[in-house]
Amino acid sequence: MADKKMMRVTLVKSMFGRLQSHMACVRGLGLRRMHHCVEVEDTPATRGMVNKVSYMVKVEDA
Repeated sequence: MADKKMMRVTLVKSMFGRLQSHMACVRGLGLRRMHHCVEVEDTPATRGMVNKVSYMVKVEDA
């Protein structure tokens, strides 16, 4: 069984004043505050959430 592919997501812009659906995506990724970094599994679901808020996050391969 191969390792799961992971990606590191960092919140680089504030959630203040954003659309509710965008804030929900950021929270769904597990990000809580500015410059908070989490590692999430690289699946189509998480990739779609990242694409929706791509202007607010920085993504790196982990």
